[in-house]
Formats: sequence, structure tokens, C-alpha cells
Amino acid sequence: MTAPTDSRRFYRLRAPNPTGPTAVSVRVDADRPDPYPVYLAVGGGRRRMCLTPDEAWALWRCLSEAVASLGDPPDHIRTDIRPARR
Repeated sequence: MTAPTDSRRFYRLRAPNPTGPTAVSVRVDADRPDPYPVYLAVGGGRRRMCLTPDEAWALWRCLSEAVASLGDPPDHIRTDIRPARR
């Protein structure tokens, strides 16, 4: 008997904020039984979304173009983000 595999991966980064850093996290769970394997959370509160892979790709594309129009990337994102199991 083999142990079940945990397909969930978490990606996290903190964004600077005058009132304290804001956590940004994404969970990818390829084994979810529904069509929403991507879960996005920004800070506490209600800024959370479940996304299909196609929606996640569209969001990534729109966000990348939109934030690129603001200028050069800030230093706090110049880091490797390694997936974690939890």
C-alpha cells in the first residue's frame, strides 16, 4: 500500500504596506474534485478567489501587463518563490 500523494503546493510572498506587510498566497491543488485547483488570497479579509486553470492564466496575463505599465518591478519581488507543502 502506498501513501497518498499530497498534490497541494503553496506559493507565498509578502508585499510591503505602511500598516504592515500584506501576505499574498496561492494554493495549487491539482487533485481537487472541482474545476478550481487555484486558490488566491491577498491579505486577510475577503480578497480570496478560486480559479480554473484558464482563469488563472488569464489573470496572470492581465496582471503582468497591467503592473508592467507602472514601471520597473520593486526589489521585494526579486526573489525565488519555492513551493511549500504547507
